[in-house]
Amino acid sequence: MKKILFAIFVVGLAAQSCTKVNENVYDKYSANQFYATSQGADVALANVYKKITGDWGSNYAGRDNCWYDINSFSADDQVIPNRNTGDWTNNDQEHVYAHDELPNLGIINNTWQWCYSNINSANTAITQLQAAHADPSKIAEAKVMRAWLYYLLIDDFGSVPFFTDNSTPIAKIPQASRQTVFNFIVSELKANVDLLSETRGGAYYGRFNKWAGYMALAKVYLNAGVYTGTPMWAEALAACNTVASGGFTLHPGGANATSPLGYQYFELFGDVCPNDETILAFSLTENVISGNIYGIRGLNSPNGQYIMKQNGWNGTIVLDQFYNKFDPTDIRRKQFLVGPQPDGTNYTLTLNSLVTPGAAPNEGIRDLKFYPVTPDDGSGASNDFPVYRFADVLLMEAECNVRLGNASAAKPFVDQVRARAGLNPLPASPTLTDIYNERGFELLYEGHRRQDMIRFGHFEDPREYITSAIPATQELFPIPTAAINANPSLKQNPGY
Repeated sequence: MKKILFAIFVVGLAAQSCTKVNENVYDKYSANQFYATSQGADVALANVYKKITGDWGSNYAGRDNCWYDINSFSADDQVIPNRNTGDWTNNDQEHVYAHDELPNLGIINNTWQWCYSNINSANTAITQLQAAHADPSKIAEAKVMRAWLYYLLIDDFGSVPFFTDNSTPIAKIPQASRQTVFNFIVSELKANVDLLSETRGGAYYGRFNKWAGYMALAKVYLNAGVYTGTPMWAEALAACNTVASGGFTLHPGGANATSPLGYQYFELFGDVCPNDETILAFSLTENVISGNIYGIRGLNSPNGQYIMKQNGWNGTIVLDQFYNKFDPTDIRRKQFLVGPQPDGTNYTLTLNSLVTPGAAPNEGIRDLKFYPVTPDDGSGASNDFPVYRFADVLLMEAECNVRLGNASAAKPFVDQVRARAGLNPLPASPTLTDIYNERGFELLYEGHRRQDMIRFGHFEDPREYITSAIPATQELFPIPTAAINANPSLKQNPGY
């Protein structure tokens, strides 16, 4: 079955399309009556989830030119180079990687608009459900989604316009401090996560249940020092421990000839994310509910035809400095395509140039963590996107323990992740550098790297193809020009 959101959409369509007099005409019920029902409440929530999943230029992950791209390409692991054949010239992703983005850059404005469009929808759902005295768990689910969206906003932009009532005109929405919005997020999550369902998978695949809610709270606490100047490692650890109590385990990683790339590990990034490890995933089905481009975007045309009978985009590459950090025996290294391929393509390790004159067509390492699954076509595939996984929880628990001065307690958490990857245990208690590196190996291509680089103090580090230092002010993206034009009271972030 694929998936609960599709089923909810069908309910929503049914509720809007019944017009024959001999049928049950849902619009003859009052709005409060409708949203008080289980189906009605799910329709209200689906209106938020479908926008979070989104599509081209308006999505969390799966498609391009929105949240995933600015949070991934601003880090040190992947980039889209200009090609000396004229492809990908002056692309937004390269500007974000080079940190020369301006407030009018398209993918930054897309991310801002996507967040606020979803917050608007969440506010509407909360109003509808509260007015209908709907199931408290459904109201809590909408509030958790809204809090999560505000978390994404303060992570990317710092101090942002803040509202919980859609009646306020855009030009009059006040810009709240990062601390103020952080306080709201924590308060909303703490008040609502225990009201969420504890059901894992099934009807709650792709939705915020209790465990996904606590994972969001753990992420907010984990980055509290960045957001407010006051670390909250103990609180982050407690939230992680609650998630761990939900019965999650690491998905097996061993060899399996029927699994993508030859290992069970890569089943985590296939058609449906496995329930044993997945805490929250978003459902994607090409040409039905968004889609996933992250494997297809990197392959060149001949290699794409060989692998999936579709032309690749010859875009994203993984940087060689990042690739070279992997242990040669690490099964996670199997996601990379470098050197001669069966179709005759030869992907080189390095680039001649990032911008001018650009890279040759086959320069750069390609990544197939999201090995394209059907239905697929030249515009994407149907791999679901894992937002949060239990491996992330283990590494967060390790980090919190080290930062709290208990490195010996951190070691079993890191070693579990390493063992699944086919690696030996660490020879000693982990350092923060060990954990930072392990997070990079485990969570590559999943949208966490920028946040990790900032929290571990590596965002300003020199990186490949950047000739000047990265200023600390660029830990935040600029407030988009369009947002300031719509609300002139907004204050631009420093450095822009």
